[in-house]
Amino acid sequence: MPASVSDVLAEIDRLLEPGRFEDYGPNGLQVPGPDDVDTIATGVSAHAELFELAASERAGLLLVHHGLFWGSEPGPIDAVLKRRLKILFDANIALAAYHLPLDAHPEFGNNALLARALGAESVAPFARHHGEPIGVIAVLAGDGLPSGELFERVRAITSRDPLVFDSGPALVRRLAIVSGAGADYLDEAEAAQADALLTGEAAERTMAQARERSLHLIAAGHYATETFGVRRLGEHLAARFELRHVFLDVPNPV
Repeated sequence: MPASVSDVLAEIDRLLEPGRFEDYGPNGLQVPGPDDVDTIATGVSAHAELFELAASERAGLLLVHHGLFWGSEPGPIDAVLKRRLKILFDANIALAAYHLPLDAHPEFGNNALLARALGAESVAPFARHHGEPIGVIAVLAGDGLPSGELFERVRAITSRDPLVFDSGPALVRRLAIVSGAGADYLDEAEAAQADALLTGEAAERTMAQARERSLHLIAAGHYATETFGVRRLGEHLAARFELRHVFLDVPNPV
């Protein structure tokens, strides 16, 4: 049976508590659609190609990590935004986005899921954004993993070759993880006695910063490190409401 979109969104709010976060854009429903759905789709970033895929799957609700709107105001509608909205309107698809809440969650968050996929034996909160932790410190088993093995595990779980600044210890016991654009947490990683920082994107300055702190920096792709949370959330909602769920993969090398 179809589920109410309002019930699905209420379940997400219960789980992720988006009101706790001072985010870069609005979390929750961004574009209205049908009242009820029997298929939900998930994807990383809101754009026309993803919307067309959702329409081809006859999804009534699309959940993304990176929404259409950033900042406090949507601003003017240009030709690109008009096309994106038209696809959603024509297919009657509701769009909802969850950014930092979907990085931070201990079960559905990108960082906790990355830690588990890498074999962490425990995780602790890390990388506070306006007081709320959005990343984790993953403690790896035993004396830690040889750095080369860690790099290979990251490659395996993200299905891409990471950019690695191999400037840390031979064994990695404490791994700081902040998906997406988290390279500027190197100072906090050092303060937390981490041996490495896993993130999505590197900046030009971070090579020297990692070397000067004797830390490994692993940049495994902004997109690739942020597929985990929204897909897992979609799986949970499908089971909870007996819905069909499809994850829409639009790989991005960044």
